[in-house]
Amino acid sequence: MEDLTKVYFKEGWHLRDIRVPRVQSLFASSRPMAPAFCDSDMFSYDEMRQLFRNDGYFNDFLRLGKLKWGGWIRFQVMGQPWLIAFQRTEVQGPYEPGDMLRLSPLAQTLTEVADLSAAVGRSVLTGVLDGLQLVRQPALALDRNGLVLGINSGADAVFDRDFRVSNSRLFIRDGKARRALEHITSDAAAETEHHPRTKIRAENVIAAKRETKKPVLMKLLPVHGAASVPFLGAKFILTLTDLEATPRVSPDIIAQVLRLTSAEARVASMVAVGSSPEVIAAELKVSRETVRNQIKAIFVKTRTHRQSELAALVSRL
Repeated sequence: MEDLTKVYFKEGWHLRDIRVPRVQSLFASSRPMAPAFCDSDMFSYDEMRQLFRNDGYFNDFLRLGKLKWGGWIRFQVMGQPWLIAFQRTEVQGPYEPGDMLRLSPLAQTLTEVADLSAAVGRSVLTGVLDGLQLVRQPALALDRNGLVLGINSGADAVFDRDFRVSNSRLFIRDGKARRALEHITSDAAAETEHHPRTKIRAENVIAAKRETKKPVLMKLLPVHGAASVPFLGAKFILTLTDLEATPRVSPDIIAQVLRLTSAEARVASMVAVGSSPEVIAAELKVSRETVRNQIKAIFVKTRTHRQSELAALVSRL
């Protein structure tokens, strides 16, 4: 069945499978639907004869696996419809109503197991996003179709009119960045279907331009383990770097690591985000000469010679 399933999608039979629109019509129908159903629930006897005689799906595709008859169990996962399919050969014969009655009780069990699997996956995914939040890394999770499954509060703070989540999808006003992300996610999703160990390249960083702000950098990471189960479908973690933000390193950390006084550490943290001596003096309500003297003392203690060197050193904390 594995090889036949690959052929099913690779050669586009999912677009020509006459059973697909019939199943969809059953789902859309207002009449009660049995948990388990078979071909005779979707097609009349005459329709089946016609399909066996002329339809390419039955004659060209199913015969590759010596298959002819189908049966399905319908179950719910987090409110969404899923199917598990069974196939029989021509020799085995079609599914009968009695077969479907015996299979029907499995629907409830499948729902319980799939819901549990999805819940465990969501718990793992939430843990990943929360863990990234602890290290101040904005991030969101996407499924293989690009739907947003989760967001941490850091990502929430990055969103604006040019870059945000709308209708469970990531809206990116920058068309070039949007197409680049779609290209990478579609390629990676297809690769990992057949090559689970395929890695997303580390250099895949996308810059999403914004009209009135600096860009947002997006980096795609793969999802493994429980969070990637099909019933949840998490496929990617998208980490975000907002170039507009200028987070300061805590002066307490700077003082401890670089052995500066509290006053010097405050000045160093402001230098690190590009503040000039004049701006620092105004914010700390001290003279510019005091700030310049403190910066000179910091240079000696940190063995740096310019504000750019000091900023680079502090940024590494």
